[in-house]
This record gives sequence, structure tokens and C-alpha cells, in this order.
Amino acid sequence: MVHLSLRPQPLGIFPAPTGYLVIPPVAGAEEVCAALLAGQPPERTPDALRFYVLALANDRESALRALAHDPSPEAHYNRFVLQSDPDVYPRLRQRLHGDLTTLLDLVAYMGGLTDAPPDADAVHGEIAACVLPAHAAAALARQQYDVAIAALQRAVEEVRRISPLCAAQILDQLATVYAGVNQPVAALQALRDAVTLTDGGRRLELRAHLTVRLGMLCHDLASEQRALLSEAHEWFHEALRCCSIERTPDLYALAHYRLALTILALAPAGNGDQVLRERAIQSLRESLRVYTCDTHYEQWLNAQVTLANALRISSLASPADHLAEAVRLYDEALASRDQEYDPLWYGRLLANQGNALFHLGDIDRARDRLIRARALFLANRDYGAAALLDEALIEIDQQDMKQAGFRN
Repeated sequence: MVHLSLRPQPLGIFPAPTGYLVIPPVAGAEEVCAALLAGQPPERTPDALRFYVLALANDRESALRALAHDPSPEAHYNRFVLQSDPDVYPRLRQRLHGDLTTLLDLVAYMGGLTDAPPDADAVHGEIAACVLPAHAAAALARQQYDVAIAALQRAVEEVRRISPLCAAQILDQLATVYAGVNQPVAALQALRDAVTLTDGGRRLELRAHLTVRLGMLCHDLASEQRALLSEAHEWFHEALRCCSIERTPDLYALAHYRLALTILALAPAGNGDQVLRERAIQSLRESLRVYTCDTHYEQWLNAQVTLANALRISSLASPADHLAEAVRLYDEALASRDQEYDPLWYGRLLANQGNALFHLGDIDRARDRLIRARALFLANRDYGAAALLDEALIEIDQQDMKQAGFRN
């Protein structure tokens, strides 16, 4: 079997099709491979390797032109990666050998030209790590979860020392499989390992993605375990050190939103920790710099309502201003969704808004919101929620009578 003369190759580091390209053994290729394995474009690129930089920039046509007159086996393979012509595949398969044949078959399989991924038993290192996830995906399609997990585990071990970044991305896939088969502890460990492999690296966007995923899983598993909540808190902070609103706005907004939820879980209403809640409020405001009603409706609605709720229970600074802002945010959220879509959700928002209005001293509007909310709860048989509003309405009536007596 003829193997590639230049190893290791930067396979699986970048998204397809670039992640399937190989580097030919030309002068300066070792330095280029080292940079790419670290997840970075090379500082200097030989002319013979310009195609890779062009592919990284998503300029596939220019990359193809840069390879047009190269007669090497690697160039034939790379042209197929960039333009997978089904008519070319059988002819090319007769011309290539060894590792390139395996990779060619993998690209053909990923492009839907063949029915099965190539055999992974005869390959090792980064080539095996490139092929094995395809076997895992095929096993998942057959609901063979143990087979998929074993394939991904082997892929991680094949590439861990060659390219920690590639191993981290495979661990990310493995965590998804573990979560899908209800093995959350294993998913948690896979993500922790993945984050460790990106420590000190320059692929900050990958580290931000992994730390957000890890923080979300910690938070989702925490229930009332403060240790996991505190771990989630740290991971979201780490994510925000690795991303920015300019480069990765969606990731930035998600990290801030989930950080806010974690802080609010650590500092529930009534525990006196207003400083933490103010930090949550600030993170929610940051997420709403990205999430808008027009561009991210569901995310905007969740952040908007969470911010309104946080403002309603916060009293550290300018409580009247916070309450007034909460009332406005509830109005915007209520206006964005039809009452019939989710009447209980609508009722809860009306009740929360009524609570905020009551504490602002706007008795008439508070009573109106609570009566409307109570009617929705009764109509949808949530009698417990309706009973709580009965108590709130009695309190409003008593407060109204006191104010009337004071005025008289």
C-alpha cells in the first residue's frame, strides 16, 4: 500500500471541502502543515500550496485554477475534493493508490457517490481519524450507537497527539452521541477533554463553541447542584474571553444569555445577592444587542422575558426604573405573540407585568393585567395559578382601599 510521503496531514481541522485537502511534499510544505495542524493559515505559503489558502478563504474556483496544471497524484485528488465530478471518480480511482484511494473513497461517500465509507482498518493517524467519523455517522443511521461511540473513541486516540484540535472536534461529536443516548456524564467528560485539548491554542472560535456547549450541559444537569452551576458559570466566562460580538455575534449572544441564566440560578430571588443579579441583567442586555425580534425571534423573546423578570425582582439600583423597564419589555414580548398561540405563557407574562405595575403603584393597570391573566389560567384549567392571582388581587384591593382612605 502506497502511503502519503508527507505526514501528518491537516485533515479534519477545517470545514469541508478544505478539511479533506492534502498537502503535497513540496519545499516548505512541512512548515505549512505545522501551521494548519495548529488551526492557523501559514504566514508564508509556497506558490505550489496557494490552492490551500484560497480554499481556506472559500474561493473554490481560484483554488481549482491554482491546481489546474499540477500533474501530481495529490493535485488530481485535491481537484476532486474541490469539484467532485461523478464521471471523474471511477477513472481517478484507478490512478490513485494507498492513502489517496482511501481519502478519495471517503470524499466520494460524503458526496453521495458511494454507499459505504472506506475501510478504516488499514489506515492510521489523522487519516483514520478522518474516516472513522463517517463510519460513526453510518452506524448512527442504523441506530448502532455502541458502534458509533467506539468509532469516535478510536478516532480521538488516533489523532490526539497529532492534532489536538482535530481530536477536540471529534470529542465534540462524541459528546453529542453520548447525550443522544442519555449518557450525560460521559458527554460531560468528552466536552471537558475537548476543552482541555484547545487550551493555549489559537482556534479561539472552536474553544468558545466548546466552552459554551460545556457550560450549557453543566447548567442543564445541575438541578440544584451548585458545584455544576459554578462550573457552568466559569465556562461561560471562558467562552466570552474567546469570542466577540464582531467576530462571532451568535456565539457571543448565546454565551451571555446562558451566563445570565446560570447567574440567576445561583442567585435566586430573595437570597440578597443583588450584585450577581445585576451582572445577569448586564449579560441579558448584551445578548439583546444581537438578538432582535426580526432576526432571532425565539432567542430575542426568551432573553427579553428573562430580562424583564430579572429587572422585576432586582432592587439594587433605581428600582422604579427597573420596574418601568420591565413593564415595557413585557409589553413588547406580549405584542410579538398572539395570545392563542400559548395562552398559559401569555397569562404568566401578564401576571408578571401586573406584579411589576403593582410595585410601581399603578394599581388600575396592575389589576387589569392580573384579571386578564386569571381568566386565561381558568380557561386553560390552571387552577393553582388562578388561585395565586386571587390572593394578589385581594392584596391589590386592600392597597387600593388604603390609598383611598389616605386620600380622604
